[in-house]
Amino acid sequence: MSQGAFAFMGSGEFEPWHDDVDRWLLEHANGDGTVLILPTASAREGDEVFEGWATKGLRHYERLDVAASVVPIRSRADADRREFVDALSSASVVFFSGGNPWYLAETLRGSAFCEAMIERLAEGLAYAGCSAGVACLSEMTFDSDTEDFEQVFKPGLGFVRRTLFGPHWDMIDTWIPGAREFITDSVPEGGRLVAIDEETAMVGDGSSWSVTGRSGVHVWENGNWSDHATGDAFSLELMGN
Repeated sequence: MSQGAFAFMGSGEFEPWHDDVDRWLLEHANGDGTVLILPTASAREGDEVFEGWATKGLRHYERLDVAASVVPIRSRADADRREFVDALSSASVVFFSGGNPWYLAETLRGSAFCEAMIERLAEGLAYAGCSAGVACLSEMTFDSDTEDFEQVFKPGLGFVRRTLFGPHWDMIDTWIPGAREFITDSVPEGGRLVAIDEETAMVGDGSSWSVTGRSGVHVWENGNWSDHATGDAFSLELMGN
């Protein structure tokens, strides 16, 4: 990915807390001002869940008076469908909501939709990802359907190198005790962990970021943590390495 406009969220998609993030993305993107909503990561949870995220996204952008549509990619075959690929041609923002990061990566990898999206990102399409929508971007991501720590890491899309994302960071130890330590210890040598708290976003151009939302973003690199609270700005090259 080249530099552009990105929003990486720890949780809480399609809620009022990120209204300003949506406006920032639209201001910094080209295109016709529309948002494409992709609940793809939740497809394994069934149509009710998938449609629930789709509907929530549409209502969110309707409240903001922003044109939006759902791209209903549920499978790898869907990701090659021409009508879904064509939706990228004029859109301003693509938004991937939560679910299973590994399933999202497997569905998109090598697809016509993914290839067209990468081209459009270089031209000014903005990218928003929440939970799975950000965790899928790294070389190694999570299969959230497994409870076996030894099987949880699987290939991601590899758009962001040497980096592991940890969404829901302030909550995951309450779900699985010891998960934060395990994830931190799993960062490859020379790599980094970007941990994003719930209802929190890091927003930027790929190297310069600001934090918005209710909590913070935490970066583990070279054996040290750096913490960035809401309102903070920091530099971190994610798209060029």
